Amino acid sequence: MRRLGLWLGLIVFVAIGALVVTAVAAKVVLDNQQAQAGGVSLMSCDASVGPTQPGQGDRGAADASKLNDEQRGIVALIISIGKQRSLAPRAWQVAIQAGMTESGLRNLTYGDRDSQGIFQMRPSMGWGSVAEVTNPTYAINKFYDVLVAVPDWENKRPGEAAQAVERSGFPLAYHKWEPMAATLVEKVGQVTDVVGCGTGLGNLLPPSQAAAQAIKFALGEQGKPYLWGATGPNSYDCSGLMLRAYESAGIILPRTSREQYHAGAWLPVREAQPGDLLFLATDPSDPTSIHHVMMYLGDGKIVEAQQDGVPVHIRDFSFDEHEVVPQAVRPGV
Repeated sequence: MRRLGLWLGLIVFVAIGALVVTAVAAKVVLDNQQAQAGGVSLMSCDASVGPTQPGQGDRGAADASKLNDEQRGIVALIISIGKQRSLAPRAWQVAIQAGMTESGLRNLTYGDRDSQGIFQMRPSMGWGSVAEVTNPTYAINKFYDVLVAVPDWENKRPGEAAQAVERSGFPLAYHKWEPMAATLVEKVGQVTDVVGCGTGLGNLLPPSQAAAQAIKFALGEQGKPYLWGATGPNSYDCSGLMLRAYESAGIILPRTSREQYHAGAWLPVREAQPGDLLFLATDPSDPTSIHHVMMYLGDGKIVEAQQDGVPVHIRDFSFDEHEVVPQAVRPGV
């Protein structure tokens, strides 16, 4: 009887997982149908990526409300020039995040070494004369000139695109202003639904198509058994599931969780977005002690292949959990 009860429980678990995947798939299909009805191509959607930490949209509005007249004027000029150049709203957001990080959206006449202006451009590095880089119109156009020359900038997270232009020694700093910039693009630029063109999986807003595909794959494997060293298709261990999930999106990860920690861009774990990899270690400060990897889904949820006797599943997650490594990893970046 005990064995029969376990089998019945597993059947129910798998059935519930199937319902979740079906509901997610139906949501994606509906979003595609709605977008197509409105003449919008999801592949060419130019909305900005959503807030760094989903569910904290109020933070963007709060930060935007603190801007003074000079800062709001520079935001308006960034958006105005972006519109004149027929650049997508994503470009405006990149410029706003870069300007806020570099100068606080102020036209400074000082900076590190010879850096000046909104974007702290250096005349000695070929950005223009002092008079030019401190002319807001010139500086914004120059920023856009360099941005559009960055390969695939439209598909990068806005902060990553900003870093590709600025080449800062602090590449993750631009992400801090992502919620605020999204709010400004929406309000000042009068762009509706700035965080997704009506797409996404509810509150699960992947930062890229690759992340969306990896999530879809992992969700579809729910209920399959854990087996140490397994990489599918019938069973998985933790890193095996991540390996196959991102392989389905065209991104090749190394085999083990410790190796996967080095297979992408690092970012503070609390800034993780859906699709990013999270890690557990016996000593969170020592990556050589990593023993588990899982995929963040947003809104305090992860999907994982955890341990013997526990099938692939979704569970609640807290960044304050014991053994959480302070860096998340974004594969393919």
